Amino acid sequence: MERGIVIERVAQLIRVYLFERDITLRGVPRGKVLKKTRIYAGDYVNGEVVDSETFAIENVEERKNVLIRPPIANVDRVICVMTIQKPDFDNHLLDNLLVVYDHVGCEPVILFNKVDLLDDEGLEELSKWTEIYSDAGYDVVHVSAKTGKGLDKMKELVRGEICILAGPSGVGKSSILKQLTGEELRVGEVSEKTERGRHTTTGVKLIPFGDGSFIGDTPGFSKVEALQFVRKRDVKNYFREFLRYECRYPDCMHLSEPGCGVKEALKRGEISCERYKSYLKTIKEFLPELKELCGGD
Repeated sequence: MERGIVIERVAQLIRVYLFERDITLRGVPRGKVLKKTRIYAGDYVNGEVVDSETFAIENVEERKNVLIRPPIANVDRVICVMTIQKPDFDNHLLDNLLVVYDHVGCEPVILFNKVDLLDDEGLEELSKWTEIYSDAGYDVVHVSAKTGKGLDKMKELVRGEICILAGPSGVGKSSILKQLTGEELRVGEVSEKTERGRHTTTGVKLIPFGDGSFIGDTPGFSKVEALQFVRKRDVKNYFREFLRYECRYPDCMHLSEPGCGVKEALKRGEISCERYKSYLKTIKEFLPELKELCGGD
């Protein structure tokens, strides 16, 4: 049997890209797959070519993950697109994204777009946040979708992988997508009332952009709540820099427990106050001694 990947799923339409032939055919599920398996964009499938237009899907390989919005399987990386200005950077929104995508098994990459528009104050902010997130253990890339600056580095990070763009509305995800692939995915903002993307199409599409790489888009949004996806006591496991330190109690929440290695690291300046404050906000906790821990900040 030949191997392919589902690159488009729109209602009953399935399109499969075949690696060895470098062609895309309409996928038709057969046998057990037809009866029992829901097929997602991103699924790796096995089957046979029936004719010049049709590929019979006999088997769907085991998935590493499935995202809900958009419904895409086997996502290797999520490119979290943010801006320092226009719109202003929201580190708490980014931290919630990082928690959620780490939780579902996708490696996040932080991409700051529109760096060509930054004034001196903006460049200082960019440097500050780049250092914070790099120290926390994330890849951080600076790009300008307008000029193409930095996109080669991003391509290297996602070479041979399935990735998606995620981030708030207005940060330039569609411009980045167009620079990478020459195409635009028509995805609107997320409605604040329904918290659902106003898609102009109900389908999901992955676009190949060389070297076995595929990219998709997600709707923009203004708010993400990590606690809708992750248990409160588990959020600490997705603030990567926290994991470097040992606490007296293995179930320490890094709040008021004695012998907390994370709070000691915070006092020494080894963990940024911005990230720790964001952690408290994410789990909806207040710490009276926070100012003392952050040196009065």
